[in-house]
Order: sequence, then structure tokens, then C-alpha cells
Amino acid sequence: MPAALTSWQRDRLCPRFLHTNSTSHTWPFSAVAELIDNAYDPDVNAKQIWIDKTLIKNYICLTFTDNGNGMTSDKLHKMLSFGFSDKVTVNGHVPVGLYGNGFKSGSMRLGRDAIVFTKNGESMSVGFLSQTYLEAIKAEHVVVPIVAFNKHRQVINSVESKASLAAILEHSLFSTEQKLLAELDAIMGKKGTRIIIWNLRSYRNATEFDFDKDKYDIRIPEDLDETTGKKGYKKQERMDQIAPESDYSLRAYCSILYLKPRTQIIIRGQKVKTQLVSKSLAYIERDVYRPKFLTKTVRITFGFNCRNKDHYGIMMYHKNRLIKAYEKVGCQLKANNMGVGVVGIIECNFLKPTHNKQDFDYTNEYRLTIAALGDKLNDYWNEMKVKKHAEYPINMPVEDIQKRPDQTWVQCDSCLKWRKLPDGIDQLPEKWYCSNNPDPQFRNCDVPEEPEDEDLMHPTYEKTYKKKDREKIRIRHLERIPQISTADLLGTTAMSSQSFSSVKESIPRGHLSESVNTYAKKLINNHRGSPQSDPESNRSVAKCVFPFGG
Repeated sequence: MPAALTSWQRDRLCPRFLHTNSTSHTWPFSAVAELIDNAYDPDVNAKQIWIDKTLIKNYICLTFTDNGNGMTSDKLHKMLSFGFSDKVTVNGHVPVGLYGNGFKSGSMRLGRDAIVFTKNGESMSVGFLSQTYLEAIKAEHVVVPIVAFNKHRQVINSVESKASLAAILEHSLFSTEQKLLAELDAIMGKKGTRIIIWNLRSYRNATEFDFDKDKYDIRIPEDLDETTGKKGYKKQERMDQIAPESDYSLRAYCSILYLKPRTQIIIRGQKVKTQLVSKSLAYIERDVYRPKFLTKTVRITFGFNCRNKDHYGIMMYHKNRLIKAYEKVGCQLKANNMGVGVVGIIECNFLKPTHNKQDFDYTNEYRLTIAALGDKLNDYWNEMKVKKHAEYPINMPVEDIQKRPDQTWVQCDSCLKWRKLPDGIDQLPEKWYCSNNPDPQFRNCDVPEEPEDEDLMHPTYEKTYKKKDREKIRIRHLERIPQISTADLLGTTAMSSQSFSSVKESIPRGHLSESVNTYAKKLINNHRGSPQSDPESNRSVAKCVFPFGG
């Protein structure tokens, strides 16, 4: 091992750890998302990120290029090393990354070797994270060769960098300094980063990605599980459900990856049509969650999926980033078609994601949240079922009614702000700008976005079905109360009017009502002692009796 490289070796980690660290990403798109997060985070703040497949020296490569702020060689070293995370919130833009591990785990999950080209306007740097290289030099610890260039394209710190440069040229796909500089030139503008990953993970003698089915997408091929005999996309928790497109299409997954997208993602030359997920539903209503372990309330948005009723459940985000998609709760867990088509959206910043950002730690807070989401989804489903049945008296389930989103929102290709459009606009140009807005109030990129409804204290709809259910229960309860006739009050056997008259005549008038009331009280006491009696029926009997006392 070249002695000059030891200055970059601070981790003292075994090279095998690079693979072990990547195994948390059982689903390959979660590894891709880590690299997108790095470009999205505020310290980079990229406006666009390009994801593509290319061929270099007969190696199939994945490339990730962004137009963010770029990095110095020192910052690049921190990204490629373990134990560093200096991400902070900038102007309200909260970083997704928590542990400083995203690039290492993500890149090494996708392939065995990765090279990073970056420039920040003042300098240019190249870093090399490679399992193949570490095996070739029989390294005992992780070594990361990094070389830096100045504005004049000359190597900085030539004594220290020469060994790193030699290692990169010998063991990477780029055998000359000119080829390295050419990749730096491929980054458009003065700032940005380009990542190239090769020796992609293979599956049955082919890469685990399907690049052929759709030339504008990167897909996971459907596979037959030999153990269960079922087909799936390496998303085991959906084996008995219809897989949403986001499980196997990177384009579909990226369209919902962020609750409010701030970065454009271009996959294989075509822009991803990102969605404002909370605005793209039909029959939208909002509810609030007031957990006892928080001092504030949390908004939940419910609505119906307009694209495919078979894709439903809760979309759980954390700091704007999707963690769990289409998580079924409440009545959706039962095999009775309840809750079909209903999508709920919540930003769970109070929960802690797992390291691969595909689940939450299974804490008591998480369990309480899932239970509450189930109750509130049930409320929404029951309310919509009643409401839409009244609007559409035809015998059609609410999930089968033809729907369109309540609102139309579009993102400006220049400022990346989201704008609400008037109803009735269905066709939009490939590129849309604020200047195209029919609303003159928001026709300029300098105008802020429309403010969100900040009422987090009250639901936006009244749960009338609960009142109706309570009324039905009350009526059924009344129907179960035994009917007590006058004959029941006066004796256990029917008495003729004549015999009653004789009894009446034999009793002084002043004592008649007293006698009846005495008998009535005995009857009530007997009724209270019977197994079928209940407080409601007792009150009803009392109401029937006491008028005789007047």
C-alpha cells in the first residue's frame, strides 16, 4: 500500500465493512434514494439531478449528476469516510441525511466500485471508493484515494496526490488524467457533482435492473420467488397485494419520493413528473392527530387515489422524504373491500426512521400512531361512503366512482415553485413556467407560493356518520323496551269493565290513585329484578305509570 495514501485513512475499518454496511438496503431503490437525498440536501441544494445508464469499457454504469454546490476535497473526504455528518438546516430546508452514511451504503449496494467527480467553483476533486481496488492491493483498512485540481486544472499538493492519482488511473475505468478532467467537464456549469458506479450487483447472470423494457426508466424485473411460488419485486411485505408501480419503476418512485419536491429528477433524459401527493387526490379532507407524547397536533390528509384504486394506504413521510408507501391501516387490513382507494398522508417528524429510511423504529410512539391512523382512516371512509351514496344514489361503491383530483398543481421549471391552476386545465406543455400562469397574481417567479392552510386544530369535515350511527342505536334500544299495557298495570289477568267498576266502587275515591300507584311500584320493582330489564326500560315504565297519580 502506498504510504502517501495513509493520510486519507482515518476509519481503521476492514474493507469487508463496505459490503456489510450496504446490506441494510434490501430493496435497490432505497440505495438510489440515498444518492438523490445527497443532492437534495441543503448543503448541496441541487436544482436538477440526472440519473442515467452508460457503458464505459464494456461495463454497465449508473451515473448520478447534479448541479448543486459541489465539494472541496476535504468535504469530499468526509463524504467518503465514516463518522462524519455536518448537515444543517438552511433557510427552512431540512436535510434528509442523519448519519453521514447514505453515500457509502447506497453506492456500495448498487455496485462494488464508485468514483466521484466534484467542483465548487474554486477547485475540482476526484474521489475513489472501491471494493475491487481494496482487494487488489490487499488492504487491511479502508483507503480512499482523493486527488484535487486547481482552477488551472493542475494537481494540488502534488507530493501527496501523486500516489492517489496513480491508484485511480490504475484501478478505475479512467486510465489518464485527461479522461478524469473530461468527466469533470461533463458537469454543466461551474459547480456540481458526478458519480459513476460500476460492477453493478448482478442477479442470475444479469444486473438487477431492467434497462430495456422502458428506455426512459430504470426498472426492477418481476421475479418468481421459488420458495413461495409468488411473484414480487423484492418487496416482501407486498407479496399478497397488488404492487404499486413505485415498487418496481424508479420513475414512479421518484415522483412521490418527496412530500413537496424541490429538486427536478431527470431519468435517462426525461424529466420525472413529480407530484404534490397531498394535492393529487379526490375528495380531500384533513384530520388532526393529537398524540399524548407530543405538545402539538399533526395534520393528516385523506383522499381517494384517482389513478388506481388498488393502490391505497398511508404515505408516511419524515422531513419531506417518503419512508413508507401505501401502508394499510384500520379497515384496509380486513378482506372486505373496506377502505379501498383511500390514501392518507402524514409527515411523521416525531418518529425515527431506520438506517435504510424504508421504515420507522418499532417504538410505542409508532404503534400508537399506526392505531390512530387506522381509526381516522375508518372515520374518513365511513363518512365518504355515506356522503357519496347520497350524491350518487345509483348502486355503485364509492371507490368505483370516476374521480379526478380536487385541484391541479404544477411546478415551474425555472424557480421550482408550485402553482395552483384553475379547474379545467388538463393539458400542460412539457416545460411550464410561472409566466404561463392564468392567474396574474402568481405569474412571476419572484412571487412566493400560495400559503398552506395552517389550521392544525380542527378537521375540515364533520363526522356526521357517527351521529347517524348513534341515532340508529338509540332507536333500536327503544324498540327493545317492553310495552306495558293498562291491563299489565292493573292486574296479571284481564278484568272486565264491569268487575273493574265494582272494584272501583268498593274503593273510596281518595284511595283509588293510591292503590294504583302502590301496584305500579310493585310492578316496576318486579321489572327491575327481571333479567331483561335495563335502566332505559325502567325509565320508560316510570313515564307510563306516574300519570295515574294525578
